[in-house]
Parts: sequence; structure tokens; C-alpha cells
Amino acid sequence: MTFQDPYAAQREQLAQTIREKGLRDLAVLDAIRETPRHLFVPEDQRERAYDDNALPIGENQTISQPSLVALMTSLLSLNPNDCALEIGTGSGYQTAILARLCRQVVSIERIETLSLRAQAIHQQLGLENILHVVGDGTLGYPALAPYKGIIVTAGATEIIPPPLLEQLSSEEGHMALPLGDRESQWLTLVVKRGESLFMRRYGQCMFVPLLGEYGW
Repeated sequence: MTFQDPYAAQREQLAQTIREKGLRDLAVLDAIRETPRHLFVPEDQRERAYDDNALPIGENQTISQPSLVALMTSLLSLNPNDCALEIGTGSGYQTAILARLCRQVVSIERIETLSLRAQAIHQQLGLENILHVVGDGTLGYPALAPYKGIIVTAGATEIIPPPLLEQLSSEEGHMALPLGDRESQWLTLVVKRGESLFMRRYGQCMFVPLLGEYGW
């Protein structure tokens, strides 16, 4: 008997919706198609898992809007041999997308219950290139630095955490993060070339606050 994935058509439709919003990164779109978002949301939210909306996941946290996940991932310009750092594991959905695009992902989450839940789902999916860390994400993870891509899935202040800038590769390292206040931020791309930083804004967004020594 051939197993039929009941969510395959919904994932395909989600990828098409994201493409129609302007994303043309084929690798990221394929990762969206391949990643079962319904596993990363509470069971009572599964009928909405493939809507292009953020959803609550408990612990006063959310799983981000898929089109925003796709955009932030695309901004990192990851290659298969790269190592990426994620600040804020949350549900683990963004982590799983990254894991399909690069050699290794280090994902830091301050709430242990969320980290353990995400780790269990990643193991279920056979994603073995993720290192889960429980701790203060604003400090990064210097042991495996530098990172070609850093993604921050919580709203930072206007001051980028210095440890993250230090751990970003000086050879075209890309960091995507929301910068602003606690209620509203600007999605920002930071590119590091040598000692120089280049920044570009991509529109307003709203994330939960980035907490920690260099956060709120």
C-alpha cells in the first residue's frame, strides 16, 4: 500500500503562496514543501498549520508566519557547506528549514521545554545536523563560530547583540533579525565584509521580545 501524505497538497499550496508574494529562492521553497509544519504546532492548531499566519505554541511564544520564515532564510544566502546559528528555537520549524539548506545548525532556546519539544520533532524527522542549546541566545555560541548565517527569531533592540556580530563570518556573513522596540520591529539584513557592516531593511514585523544579557 502506498502511503499518502495528507498534508502534501497543503504544503505545495503554501509554497505557491510564498512564491506569489515574491520569493524566488528555489531551495527555500523546496524546504517549505519538504517540512511538515503541522508537526510543529499544537494539535488544536493543526487545521491552520499551512495558513500563512503565525500561530501560538505555548509558553507565550509563536511559530512565525511561513512567508516570513522563507524570507529570513533566503536572506542568509546559505550554501550546503555552511554553518548557521539560530537564536530562538521556538517551535523548531525555522530550525528544520535551515537544516535542509546547510551543513549544521546551532539553535539556542532559553525555554528548556520548547527546546526539548523541538529536539524530539527533529529526531522524528531524521534531522541529525542540529545542535540544540538551552541558554541566552544573545551570547551566541562561540565554540562553533564563525557562522556564515545568523538568524534571530525574536525582536531585538536597535543595538545588535555584540557577541552575534563577533561570531558572524567576516567573509560575507549574513544576519537576519528584527530590530526596533518591543511592539514593532524592522526586519533587517546585516552583511559583514571584513570589518565593515552593511544593513538593509525589509519592512515592518512583530516578534516576541529577545530576552537576555544583550536583549530586553
